[in-house]
Amino acid sequence: MHIRQSTLVLPPGVHGQLHRHLFPGDGLEAAALLLCTVVDGSRLKFIVRDILQVPHDACDRQADALTWPGEYVEQAIDLAEASGLAIFAAHSHPGGFFGFSALDDASDALLMPALRLGAGVACGSAIMTPDGKIRARTYLRGPAPTPVDFVMVPGSDITLSFDALSDDTRPARPIAAFTSGMTEVVSKLSACVIGVSGTGSVVAEQLARLGFGQIILIDFDRIERRNLNRILNARLADIGALKVDVFANAIRSFRPDCDVRPVAASISTRAAVFKAAEADLLFSCVDSAEGRFIADRLAASLAIPLFDVGVSIPTRVGADGHRYIAEACGRIDYVFPGGSTLGDRGVYTPASLEADYLRRNAPEAYRQKTEEGYIRGVVEEAPAVISLNMRAASACVMEFIARAFPFRHAPNHAYARTTFLLADGDEERTAEHEFPSTGCSSLARGLQEPLLGLPALASRELAA
Repeated sequence: MHIRQSTLVLPPGVHGQLHRHLFPGDGLEAAALLLCTVVDGSRLKFIVRDILQVPHDACDRQADALTWPGEYVEQAIDLAEASGLAIFAAHSHPGGFFGFSALDDASDALLMPALRLGAGVACGSAIMTPDGKIRARTYLRGPAPTPVDFVMVPGSDITLSFDALSDDTRPARPIAAFTSGMTEVVSKLSACVIGVSGTGSVVAEQLARLGFGQIILIDFDRIERRNLNRILNARLADIGALKVDVFANAIRSFRPDCDVRPVAASISTRAAVFKAAEADLLFSCVDSAEGRFIADRLAASLAIPLFDVGVSIPTRVGADGHRYIAEACGRIDYVFPGGSTLGDRGVYTPASLEADYLRRNAPEAYRQKTEEGYIRGVVEEAPAVISLNMRAASACVMEFIARAFPFRHAPNHAYARTTFLLADGDEERTAEHEFPSTGCSSLARGLQEPLLGLPALASRELAA
């Protein structure tokens, strides 16, 4: 597995704003300062939170050179110091040169010491070409730069750019889905699977066999006999063992090169949130509203694309009084930073969050409220559902492939949600613009306290 040291993530709205400013249409260079949230885990993750645009008329702009006043650097330093942000100085290369020139090196030699001293954290520089591709480097220790290994723009299409896959003159060519090139790319990615049970085990199996370099497995539960008909790799001998440990060992048996990280905890704990924050992609395979709520917050705060999958088997009562299968359904939602959330889409609601709380803390009250009709009772899944789980889990992972390595005829923004109905033999899709978007105040805020903006996840020191 390729060991990455740093990642730069630009939410699509921020990326679009930066591209419009750096390429106003006149063929001349332009500049901006990127204010980045820093997530320090197994590698540094820089998430662009805000952009300080250097006005075009304040610069001496040429087709292959740029000079701009220092007052904007001072403004950026003041903003960064107040919030503990890192600063990247970005400018355009209108000619398409996908690398750092000798002029860029000389400029960095003058600018980076000031940024590092002023912000007190890592700093860096970046260039953008007309097609929106970005190359970046950091100055972590001393005057020598370190390339940012990976730049991601997680929009309707997930744009992935690895420094090691590019030369110094042009961006790497697009890589086709289902090829060995795709395998090489995913070997450099980290995926987090939240919930390693019916659908989660099938998702994780696919990710491992597709070649993901790192897989983080989050689940607090243990294998039970009743799980054996739908959790992949679970055996009689595994009854009582932690689901994440069983699955991690299974992956290691056929992928010894994969960095598997089992986390035996609920996603609603600090430990699990910190581990999930290191991932490039989130796959939510939980059956609780609370789990999806946390996944939603994680995706926004860390600017991580989120894939959420769910299945259900609604029933109906026939004229003879017997209960029959009405439908067998699967749902896959894709959420990108700054777009509509799972909450916006009604995947969880205040009522379902309350139901989760009561079921966990006051089961009798939950039972009474369910009987009174205040909470819609959750339709019980039939035990033999592995075929349905596999159908939904496959669609979930295919959603990632279609976005990172586009191959569909219709644009990806038309597939914000996909629902399949097996009894009707139908598949429906909902476009991103069809969902309301309330916005998220925690977008790109990282792991600042209270964690994910939730007092329940605040550190004990802060709570005290």
